[in-house]
Amino acid sequence: MSGGLDATIRVDRGAFALDVAISVAPGRVVALMGRNGAGKSTAVAAVAGLIAIDGGRVVLDDVVLEDVAARRSVPPERRPIGVVQQQAALFPHLGVLDNVAFGLRTQGLGRRASRDRADELLTEAGLAGFRDRRPAQLSGGQAARVALVRTLAREPALVLLDEPLAAIDAELRPALRDAIRAQLTAFAGSAVLVTHDARDAEVLADEVIVLDAGRVIQRGPLAGLRAAPAAPIVTSLLGS
Repeated sequence: MSGGLDATIRVDRGAFALDVAISVAPGRVVALMGRNGAGKSTAVAAVAGLIAIDGGRVVLDDVVLEDVAARRSVPPERRPIGVVQQQAALFPHLGVLDNVAFGLRTQGLGRRASRDRADELLTEAGLAGFRDRRPAQLSGGQAARVALVRTLAREPALVLLDEPLAAIDAELRPALRDAIRAQLTAFAGSAVLVTHDARDAEVLADEVIVLDAGRVIQRGPLAGLRAAPAAPIVTSLLGS
């Protein structure tokens, strides 16, 4: 595959072993689904370089970030990867505008230019009305959207979303899914979404990879997996 993410990952942790392949083309979103302990978060942490892998390689936009056989490993801070987790992790002492601008400043943009660009991005995401609020004044859904804007502002080649809606009240999730989908649609890079919720995958993802006990059970478009599940776990997770 030219461009995007192409990763083969093996992680050995005593009784648990993860052995997966993940490919995501530019402009596409792939959802990782599975029961607790299936290896979803371990897989994205390995791609981000946050944990060491025991075998395989990680290639992003044709650049090798990790290759165990060649003893090559690019540190996490030098990988063009953004991570959005369940907790938004916004800086509590900064307003929304300065939270988004912070990432731009770390890339060398001046204070005024970074704030102007942050203002543009918040407006595009429909969040201009929250620019002066502190994180404590935001709902969980608003904080999640700001966290994604902050991550995408740095223009990563890949964004990893690890259960970004898990802490959001069920009645608020539909609107938040639509908002996140709009943000990802405008994103030119690749995205990997970790989720337990089939509705998240249905709205946000182009393809689903089902993991169980560290192995890929099935992958493909959600509709295809529902129509012809390869194992009971697929039906359990996705419905039929």
